[in-house]
Amino acid sequence: MEKIEFRLNGRPTSLETEADRKLLWVLRSDLALTGAKYGCGIGLCGACTVLINEEAFRSCQVPVGDIRGKEVITIEGLARGDVLHPLQKAFLDHQAFQCGFCTPGMILNAYSLLRAKTNPSRDEIITGMEGNLCRCGAHPRIVEAIRRAALEMRGGPR
Repeated sequence: MEKIEFRLNGRPTSLETEADRKLLWVLRSDLALTGAKYGCGIGLCGACTVLINEEAFRSCQVPVGDIRGKEVITIEGLARGDVLHPLQKAFLDHQAFQCGFCTPGMILNAYSLLRAKTNPSRDEIITGMEGNLCRCGAHPRIVEAIRRAALEMRGGPR
């Protein structure tokens, strides 16, 4: 057991656990944050995506020891109080989900994508989101939601 300290959704967090435990299980089991989902367990589906220092990572592949001193943001921490992040709002407005299982990972991966490229083309969005799977087939609405959120995040019309 080791003491692991990091920031989680803007708050200092400390816990005693094995450093090799996967972040996904610490979030879900120890910290009761269930937005990151277990999908494939090998980092291919994107359902477990979280932000570490504002970059998307598959939490099923990250040992919790690797996040010491870093900032972790889960879907639960993306909104500011009652104000949804533009990506969350766009996903709702465009009904960019069906069952919702992949949605948290999609939104956080899109966040990382839009940090790297503020005005992505449709093809760049598709390429940037390739590692996040949606079995419901909501991809066209997801792409449109990301395009709309990018526009709003750049200060465009809402």
